[in-house]
Amino acid sequence: MILSRKGKSMKEYLISACSGKSIDVSEGQSIAVVDVEGGQVADFFAECIGNPNEFLSPAVTIDCNESLQLNIGDYIYTNLYRPMFKIVCDDVGKHDLLFPCCRPEMYDFFYQNGKDHPNCHNNINSALSEHRPIIQPINLFMFTKIAHNGKITIHPPLSKPGDKIIFQAMLDVRVGIAACSVTESECNNRHCSSIKVIIKG
Repeated sequence: MILSRKGKSMKEYLISACSGKSIDVSEGQSIAVVDVEGGQVADFFAECIGNPNEFLSPAVTIDCNESLQLNIGDYIYTNLYRPMFKIVCDDVGKHDLLFPCCRPEMYDFFYQNGKDHPNCHNNINSALSEHRPIIQPINLFMFTKIAHNGKITIHPPLSKPGDKIIFQAMLDVRVGIAACSVTESECNNRHCSSIKVIIKG
Protein backbone atom coordinates (compact mmCIF):
# COMPACT_ATOMS: atom_id res chain seq x y z
CA MET A 1 0.00 0.00 0.00
CA ILE A 2 1.24 3.49 -0.86
CA LEU A 3 -0.14 6.62 0.79
CA SER A 4 -0.69 9.58 -1.50
CA ARG A 5 -0.02 13.16 -0.51
CA LYS A 6 -3.65 13.60 0.43
CA GLY A 7 -3.51 10.59 2.69
CA LYS A 8 -5.63 8.40 0.44
CA SER A 9 -4.50 4.84 -0.07
CA MET A 10 -3.27 3.42 -3.35
CA LYS A 11 -2.75 -0.25 -4.17
CA GLU A 12 -1.24 -1.68 -7.33
CA TYR A 13 -1.70 -5.20 -8.66
CA LEU A 14 -0.02 -6.86 -11.63
CA ILE A 15 -1.97 -9.58 -13.40
CA SER A 16 0.46 -11.73 -15.34
CA ALA A 17 -0.31 -12.86 -18.87
CA CYS A 18 -2.97 -15.60 -19.04
CA SER A 19 -3.89 -15.29 -15.34
CA GLY A 20 -6.55 -13.67 -13.18
CA LYS A 21 -7.00 -11.92 -9.85
CA SER A 22 -9.80 -10.81 -7.53
CA ILE A 23 -9.71 -7.41 -5.82
CA ASP A 24 -12.13 -6.00 -3.25
CA VAL A 25 -13.12 -2.42 -3.99
CA SER A 26 -15.17 -0.13 -1.76
CA GLU A 27 -17.85 2.28 -2.91
CA GLY A 28 -16.22 5.54 -4.00
CA GLN A 29 -12.82 4.06 -4.78
CA SER A 30 -11.38 4.32 -8.29
CA ILE A 31 -10.14 1.39 -10.35
CA ALA A 32 -7.64 1.99 -13.11
CA VAL A 33 -7.07 -0.91 -15.52
CA VAL A 34 -3.82 -0.36 -17.40
CA ASP A 35 -2.62 -2.14 -20.54
CA VAL A 36 1.06 -2.44 -19.66
CA GLU A 37 2.54 -3.37 -23.05
CA GLY A 38 -0.37 -2.42 -25.31
CA GLY A 39 -2.62 -4.63 -27.40
CA GLN A 40 -3.83 -6.73 -24.45
CA VAL A 41 -7.48 -7.42 -23.55
CA ALA A 42 -8.63 -7.52 -19.91
CA ASP A 43 -11.79 -9.47 -19.07
CA PHE A 44 -13.48 -7.35 -16.37
CA PHE A 45 -16.19 -8.83 -14.15
CA ALA A 46 -17.51 -8.03 -10.67
CA GLU A 47 -20.02 -9.16 -8.08
CA CYS A 48 -21.51 -7.36 -5.11
CA ILE A 49 -19.81 -8.11 -1.81
CA GLY A 50 -22.28 -10.00 0.35
CA ASN A 51 -24.50 -10.93 -2.61
CA PRO A 52 -22.71 -12.72 -5.48
CA ASN A 53 -26.10 -13.17 -7.16
CA GLU A 54 -25.91 -9.48 -8.11
CA PHE A 55 -23.15 -9.06 -10.64
CA LEU A 56 -21.90 -6.99 -13.55
CA SER A 57 -24.09 -7.36 -16.63
CA PRO A 58 -23.00 -6.15 -20.08
CA ALA A 59 -26.50 -6.94 -21.39
CA VAL A 60 -28.17 -4.67 -18.82
CA THR A 61 -25.48 -2.06 -19.45
CA ILE A 62 -26.32 -2.08 -23.16
CA ASP A 63 -30.02 -1.81 -22.27
CA CYS A 64 -29.61 1.09 -19.84
CA ASN A 65 -27.14 3.07 -21.95
CA GLU A 66 -28.99 2.20 -25.18
CA SER A 67 -25.60 1.70 -26.80
CA LEU A 68 -22.98 -0.90 -27.66
CA GLN A 69 -20.35 1.77 -27.04
CA LEU A 70 -18.98 2.79 -23.65
CA ASN A 71 -18.30 6.47 -23.12
CA ILE A 72 -16.86 8.59 -20.32
CA GLY A 73 -19.68 9.33 -17.90
CA ASP A 74 -21.54 6.10 -18.67
CA TYR A 75 -22.44 3.64 -15.93
CA ILE A 76 -21.84 -0.09 -15.85
CA TYR A 77 -24.91 -1.84 -14.42
CA THR A 78 -25.62 -5.00 -12.45
CA ASN A 79 -28.10 -7.67 -13.48
CA LEU A 80 -30.53 -5.93 -11.08
CA TYR A 81 -30.25 -2.64 -12.99
CA ARG A 82 -28.21 -0.84 -10.34
CA PRO A 83 -25.19 1.31 -11.25
CA MET A 84 -22.03 -0.59 -10.31
CA PHE A 85 -19.30 1.56 -11.87
CA LYS A 86 -18.99 4.94 -13.54
CA ILE A 87 -16.45 5.49 -16.31
CA VAL A 88 -14.40 8.55 -15.41
CA CYS A 89 -11.44 8.26 -17.81
CA ASP A 90 -10.75 6.27 -20.96
CA ASP A 91 -7.62 6.52 -23.12
CA VAL A 92 -8.82 4.04 -25.74
CA GLY A 93 -12.60 4.29 -26.20
CA LYS A 94 -13.02 0.85 -27.79
CA HIS A 95 -14.17 -2.05 -25.65
CA ASP A 96 -16.36 -5.10 -26.27
CA LEU A 97 -19.66 -5.85 -24.52
CA LEU A 98 -20.67 -8.93 -26.51
CA PHE A 99 -18.24 -11.81 -26.13
CA PRO A 100 -18.24 -14.17 -23.13
CA CYS A 101 -15.04 -15.18 -21.39
CA CYS A 102 -12.87 -17.53 -23.40
CA ARG A 103 -13.11 -21.09 -22.06
CA PRO A 104 -11.89 -24.61 -22.97
CA GLU A 105 -15.00 -25.31 -25.04
CA MET A 106 -14.41 -22.15 -27.07
CA TYR A 107 -10.82 -23.14 -27.81
CA ASP A 108 -12.03 -26.62 -28.85
CA PHE A 109 -14.76 -25.17 -31.08
CA PHE A 110 -12.49 -22.76 -32.97
CA TYR A 111 -8.96 -24.14 -32.59
CA GLN A 112 -9.24 -27.77 -31.33
CA ASN A 113 -6.83 -27.03 -28.47
CA GLY A 114 -8.99 -26.53 -25.38
CA LYS A 115 -7.33 -29.14 -23.17
CA ASP A 116 -5.19 -27.38 -20.54
CA HIS A 117 -5.42 -24.06 -22.42
CA PRO A 118 -5.39 -21.11 -19.96
CA ASN A 119 -8.67 -19.24 -20.20
CA CYS A 120 -10.49 -16.29 -18.66
CA HIS A 121 -13.54 -18.28 -17.57
CA ASN A 122 -11.50 -20.54 -15.29
CA ASN A 123 -9.17 -17.74 -14.21
CA ILE A 124 -11.98 -15.46 -13.05
CA ASN A 125 -13.96 -18.27 -11.44
CA SER A 126 -10.85 -19.38 -9.59
CA ALA A 127 -10.00 -15.84 -8.49
CA LEU A 128 -13.53 -15.29 -7.15
CA SER A 129 -13.84 -18.84 -5.72
CA GLU A 130 -16.95 -19.25 -7.87
CA HIS A 131 -18.32 -21.85 -10.28
CA ARG A 132 -20.31 -19.70 -12.68
CA PRO A 133 -21.32 -21.73 -15.75
CA ILE A 134 -20.78 -18.71 -17.97
CA ILE A 135 -19.18 -15.33 -17.33
CA GLN A 136 -20.11 -12.35 -19.49
CA PRO A 137 -17.46 -9.70 -18.78
CA ILE A 138 -16.67 -6.33 -20.25
CA ASN A 139 -13.75 -7.05 -22.56
CA LEU A 140 -11.63 -3.99 -21.93
CA PHE A 141 -9.48 -2.88 -24.89
CA MET A 142 -11.01 -5.56 -27.15
CA PHE A 143 -11.68 -4.03 -30.58
CA THR A 144 -14.64 -5.50 -32.43
CA LYS A 145 -16.60 -4.22 -35.42
CA ILE A 146 -20.17 -5.02 -36.42
CA ALA A 147 -20.99 -4.99 -40.14
CA HIS A 148 -24.35 -4.02 -41.62
CA ASN A 149 -25.25 -7.70 -41.96
CA GLY A 150 -24.54 -8.27 -38.24
CA LYS A 151 -21.21 -10.03 -38.77
CA ILE A 152 -18.77 -9.39 -35.90
CA THR A 153 -15.05 -9.22 -36.60
CA ILE A 154 -12.20 -9.01 -34.12
CA HIS A 155 -9.28 -6.66 -34.73
CA PRO A 156 -6.04 -5.91 -32.85
CA PRO A 157 -6.67 -3.68 -29.81
CA LEU A 158 -6.06 0.03 -30.25
CA SER A 159 -4.52 0.36 -26.78
CA LYS A 160 -0.90 1.46 -26.54
CA PRO A 161 1.53 0.79 -23.67
CA GLY A 162 0.25 2.49 -20.54
CA ASP A 163 -3.26 3.22 -21.86
CA LYS A 164 -5.94 2.88 -19.21
CA ILE A 165 -9.61 3.07 -18.34
CA ILE A 166 -10.68 4.30 -14.90
CA PHE A 167 -13.91 3.42 -13.11
CA GLN A 168 -15.42 4.74 -9.91
CA ALA A 169 -17.10 2.06 -7.83
CA MET A 170 -20.73 2.85 -7.00
CA LEU A 171 -21.09 -0.21 -4.73
CA ASP A 172 -18.87 -2.41 -2.59
CA VAL A 173 -17.68 -5.00 -5.09
CA ARG A 174 -15.32 -7.90 -5.62
CA VAL A 175 -13.74 -7.50 -9.02
CA GLY A 176 -12.48 -10.46 -11.05
CA ILE A 177 -10.05 -9.50 -13.83
CA ALA A 178 -8.21 -11.75 -16.24
CA ALA A 179 -5.46 -10.91 -18.71
CA CYS A 180 -6.97 -12.61 -21.75
CA SER A 181 -5.30 -15.83 -22.92
CA VAL A 182 -6.09 -15.80 -26.65
CA THR A 183 -3.08 -15.91 -28.96
CA GLU A 184 -4.90 -17.67 -31.79
CA SER A 185 -6.68 -14.56 -33.14
CA GLU A 186 -6.26 -10.81 -33.36
CA CYS A 187 -7.95 -10.42 -29.94
CA ASN A 188 -4.63 -9.70 -28.17
CA ASN A 189 -2.70 -9.01 -31.37
CA ARG A 190 -1.61 -12.68 -31.15
CA HIS A 191 0.52 -12.06 -28.07
CA CYS A 192 -0.51 -12.19 -24.40
CA SER A 193 0.91 -9.78 -21.84
CA SER A 194 0.14 -8.42 -18.38
CA ILE A 195 -2.46 -6.00 -17.02
CA LYS A 196 -1.95 -3.58 -14.13
CA VAL A 197 -4.75 -2.55 -11.76
CA ILE A 198 -4.52 0.51 -9.50
CA ILE A 199 -7.04 1.09 -6.70
CA LYS A 200 -7.22 4.56 -5.14
CA GLY A 201 -9.37 6.12 -2.47
